[in-house]
Amino acid sequence: MTTTKIYQNLLIQLDKLFRHNRQGSYKTRERYRESMMRFCAFLAREYRLERLANIAPKHLMAYVSHMKDKGLAASTIKTDLAAIRFWHDQMPRPRHKLPDNSQLDLARRTFGRVDRRWSEVEFHHFIGVCWRHQRKDYAAVACLARHAGLRIHECFRLDTAAARQAVQSMTLTVKGKGGKLRTVPINDTIRIELEKLLAVTPRGHKLFVPKGIPTDRAIESLQRFILEYRSTFQYPETQAPLTFHGLRHTYAAEQYLLCRKRGLPDIDACRTVSSLLGHERPDVTRIYLSGLDGEAE
Repeated sequence: MTTTKIYQNLLIQLDKLFRHNRQGSYKTRERYRESMMRFCAFLAREYRLERLANIAPKHLMAYVSHMKDKGLAASTIKTDLAAIRFWHDQMPRPRHKLPDNSQLDLARRTFGRVDRRWSEVEFHHFIGVCWRHQRKDYAAVACLARHAGLRIHECFRLDTAAARQAVQSMTLTVKGKGGKLRTVPINDTIRIELEKLLAVTPRGHKLFVPKGIPTDRAIESLQRFILEYRSTFQYPETQAPLTFHGLRHTYAAEQYLLCRKRGLPDIDACRTVSSLLGHERPDVTRIYLSGLDGEAE
């Protein structure tokens, strides 16, 4: 079945829910339907999901990452999540319970662009927290986001074959959203972490997903870890709550400043960073560069 047909089939299921629902005002239901239609398009394109009743936590977590990458405000994301949960509650026999916002590690509602970067001290404090709690794997995942700009799902997809190739070539081939491949350079910090993981991970296995554990559950575990210990590594004066996604902001800003230091004009620097981040959209890159006013001068 083609992606278009899958999407149309999901819309038929959504329309059936819409016709039989009378909760709230018509305007609210219509707004929620528009939000759910966007989610259906994502499900069809990224997961080829054919039944709305099969929506699982991993789908919601991936969609939140997708919306963050588009630069959507926290208020918009939370409204769309409310819409998804509204229609999920109307389904007669859904297979999964969806996570609430606290499990998705969403920032508080903000207006305007916010600097979400981690400071270098906060990052190293987090690494220390990981080591104290015997979670060196979380420290390695954080290094991949901080020094290579990987999304959380991209980190957890990495297997021994990708890690071995990266150690040999000092570049990492990443499968991003929509199956799009990109190659990013790695530094010695990442190389050392990958070598450690290769020494203890069976050939062909994922680096950060224990045997028998679903990938989405492993990702959720890391997000809960950050949420639980954030107060121990985030500075009180930091503008926004630190999230794993903020490490991509740190990487993007650092790469942009390096490009400018080498003499690249602003537009070329943005294009370079866009390519490294894997979305090829310089306008979205501007979201990642919030808080850099005056630093590139």
